This record gives sequence, C-alpha cells and structure tokens, in this order.
Amino acid sequence: MFDKPENQEKRAGETLYLVVPCYNEEAVLPETSRRLAEKLEKMEKTGLVSGKSRILFVDDGSKDKTWELIEGLHRENTKFSGLKLSRNRGHQNALLAGLMTAKQYADMVISLDADLQDDVDAIDRFVEEYYRGSDVVYGVRSSRATDTAFKRGTAQGFYKFMQALGVDIVDNHADYRLMSRRALEALSQYREVNLFLRGVVPLVGFPSAIVTYERHERFAGESKYPLKKMLAFAFDGITSFSVKPIRLITWLGVVIFLASIIMLLALLIQKLFGYTVQGWTTLMGSIWMIGGIQLLCLGIIGEYVGKIYAEVKQRPRFIIDRLLNDEE
Repeated sequence: MFDKPENQEKRAGETLYLVVPCYNEEAVLPETSRRLAEKLEKMEKTGLVSGKSRILFVDDGSKDKTWELIEGLHRENTKFSGLKLSRNRGHQNALLAGLMTAKQYADMVISLDADLQDDVDAIDRFVEEYYRGSDVVYGVRSSRATDTAFKRGTAQGFYKFMQALGVDIVDNHADYRLMSRRALEALSQYREVNLFLRGVVPLVGFPSAIVTYERHERFAGESKYPLKKMLAFAFDGITSFSVKPIRLITWLGVVIFLASIIMLLALLIQKLFGYTVQGWTTLMGSIWMIGGIQLLCLGIIGEYVGKIYAEVKQRPRFIIDRLLNDEE
C-alpha cells in the first residue's frame, strides 16, 4: 500500500462501494461479479478499503434474468448488494439511484459499467487518488483504439462541441469515476430531471484528479447504446447545459434578415432599371430554405420548452422497488 501524506484527513481502510448499473446483463453479470469480487477482496487484504465495502448492482428494469442473478449473488455472498428500480429509467437515472443509495453506507463510491469495458485494475489508482485528497476522480480513456473510425470521430467531435458551447466536461470521460461522500451529498442538491452526469459532476467542484486507463472490448452481450441512443444522449447533454443553440438561432435570424434587406434592395434596383426576371427557381429555393430553417429553429426551441415542461412537473427520477443490502 502506498504512503499517504501525514496531514491527510482521509485514512486508508475506508468503505468503498462499487455501483454497477445493469440493463439486460445476464450474459456478462457472472463474469463481472467474479472479477469485481476478486478485486475487492485484494483491496481489503492490503488494507486499502474496509471489510464493509460492497458491490451494488442496480437493475434498471431488466427484461431478462438480471435481477434473479443479483438475488442469487446476494444470497451466496453478502458482499454483493442489489437495487431494483420499479421500471426502466435509463442509464443515468439508474446510476444516480445507485449513487444516492451507496452514499448512505460508503465513504467513497466508484461507478462503472457492467460490460467490463472499464478496466477493473484501475480501481486501486482511483482509491489512491482519493486518499491523496481528491473528492472526484475521473476515469479517462488513454486511447480509442477499440472504437470504429466513425464512433471515434463522433465521440471526439461531441466533446469538442460541448467544450465550444462552454460546458465544463472532461474529455474522453464517460461514467467511470470515484466520488467521495461529501461530493455525493453535493450532487444530491442538483435536482434536474434531464440528467447528464458527465456535465453535472464537474459543477460540484471539490479537488479532483484523473486516472487514465485502456478501455476493453465488451466481454459479452450487446451494447445498450446503439447510434440512435448515442445521438439522443448527446443532444440531451447539449440542450441540458448550454443555451448557445438558442443564441445561434437569434444570430441566424439576424443574418437572414440582413440578407433579405440586401436582396430587396437589389430587386428594387433591377426594377428601377426595367430589368425583370421570372425568378421561379430562385423564389422556390428561397421559400424551401427559409421554411427549413424555421422548422429547425422551432424544433430546437421546442426541445428547450420540453425540458422546462419536464422540470416543472418535478416527477421522481427513479423509484426503488427492492434493496438487498446486509447493512440494512
């Protein structure tokens, strides 16, 4: 075990919870639970974490035997805890449910995916950074060699675009991170329904650190983020954290207005000199272009109005059906 500064308030041997959101993960869950249990056992033996540390699987309304497997794991070994949501609420809400539950028992919480793409061996370095004084530790991919060229290009474009919009987001970071209890308490004060944790967590503040790791191929099962969901997730992130798209609409309106004045002056000059043109193609092209721009702008504005509608209703972000935890 590493040496920690003498003035460090955090002491080695604190309680760690691993929060793992699951949706139809019966194919990978046996291997995931085995690897995480081995990792937790090693960390306990070295004194890095306490014997009260747990692995909390969050079942996000799975349609397969995911919950039955979680129940079986809990019966066999109380190191495994389970949280069952009343229905499918999406990855971000399932993750938040696990974090808010784990903070009642843990000093620090690490969230990671169930597909074993997040490097389990990096957990030790997360915890070491925590003991050095970091309340938030971000897992950042060192490369995207396992991604297709399309996915790599769109992902990097998304992060650059978000940063250009003024969003404080960590490059190449998903949801593999450590948060201390006080960071989680601060996170609980953010009440928005349109949840994008990659953007919310940096707003919490507190000392943070970065741990780089190699992301692996999915061990088994199918990806829960096909292109359609990835695009929807990206659009939610953009509209949840920046009003710049609406400002761009305003400037677009100004540019079109100025262009229309210039066009009107040109047409008047042509009229005064007796030069008239039928202009059918130009007229129809202009109508279609302006109409398309108007519909696009209305759609973006409507997206913001829809988010306001969802926030005002203040519906619960998740409802817990069952909790399996020997700490209860």
